[in-house]
Amino acid sequence: MAEPAWLAPAAVALGSGLGGAARFWVSAAVNRWLGEGFPWGTLAVNATGALLAGALAAGLPAPRAAEGPSAAYLLLLVGLCGGYTTVSSFALQTFTLAYERRWPSAAGNVLASLALTLAAAWAGLQLGGGGAPE
Repeated sequence: MAEPAWLAPAAVALGSGLGGAARFWVSAAVNRWLGEGFPWGTLAVNATGALLAGALAAGLPAPRAAEGPSAAYLLLLVGLCGGYTTVSSFALQTFTLAYERRWPSAAGNVLASLALTLAAAWAGLQLGGGGAPE
């Protein structure tokens, strides 16, 4: 039996709301712990989001063109991970560091974000069952 038409957008909306709330709490907690002189909270969210996305991509069935993604895929990977990760915040914070002529911090944020998120996505794929997502 086919899923109702409202299920896909509802799954994405629910996941996005949960991801956004988690992003807010995790980022705030990390910033309280490590300080706000560097965007530690955003870096932590992006790295843990990449880890989670990798694990989910490895563990959830890949979407099939004829059927489309499952409700679980839409809820967890598209919604939750999409609402949780903060690439737009990363871009604005990096630009602000550069604008303030804090070049080492701006470059460090780019390099650390790239290295940590790629490593975390790889680790998530391994934790989720190994291999590259389809």
